[in-house]
Amino acid sequence: MRFDVITLFPELFAPFLQHGINRRAFESGLVEVRLWNPRDFAEGNYRRVDDRPFGGGPGMVMMAEPLWQCLQAVRASRADPDGDLAPVVLFSPIGASLNHSGVERWSQSEGAVLLCGRYEGIDQRFIDTCVDLQISLGDFVLSGGEIAAMALLDAVARLQPGVLSDQGSHQQDSFNPALDGLLDSPHFTRPEEWQGQSVPDVLLGGHHGRIARHRREQSLQLTARLRPDLLERAREQGLLDKADLVFLRSHGEL
Repeated sequence: MRFDVITLFPELFAPFLQHGINRRAFESGLVEVRLWNPRDFAEGNYRRVDDRPFGGGPGMVMMAEPLWQCLQAVRASRADPDGDLAPVVLFSPIGASLNHSGVERWSQSEGAVLLCGRYEGIDQRFIDTCVDLQISLGDFVLSGGEIAAMALLDAVARLQPGVLSDQGSHQQDSFNPALDGLLDSPHFTRPEEWQGQSVPDVLLGGHHGRIARHRREQSLQLTARLRPDLLERAREQGLLDKADLVFLRSHGEL
């Protein structure tokens, strides 16, 4: 799996790739990341990559030509076969929101070219010609696509075999199909009492069946309160069993 990142600030990625548990994926090559700066493909003494927008307005716009030349270098380096080129992904507030199912698809892919915009955006002609998919992290605007690119790389890396110490840990993540797409339940660790608050007794009893049921109910209750849309989706898909429905009704959640 290989991700080529086109960014004006490749230095931002160094600490991300070298630290944290996900570095195992990057250092081992499970997830290969190559960084490309379009400024290296710009012309003139100043290596200019942006200019003022036609029609006026605030800010600057990234120019199409340096991005085009950079993308051609990426294509040549990847040497993907014709008809099977890696998709070009632009991080943009108008894109579809990234979610767990999308991350899972990317984690099983061969990678992509990740394009990090800056300033007021990118010349629309380059987007129309070269971009295959636009992705957003949510309904807000970042100063650039680098953070969004790191978010995708981080989410993909942790799903690779051998990256997490406990292979089953990501299956208990919120939104995971193993949890029927619900939110994860709360977690506790030592000490048993902290600032007058105790760990739920059921978690201390060692009865695995009761613990599993408690966590399921906490997951249901948390999802009903914070993300009722996820709970409704699980119900429509028939993922809630009789015990789930009884619990939710008894707590006024259905």
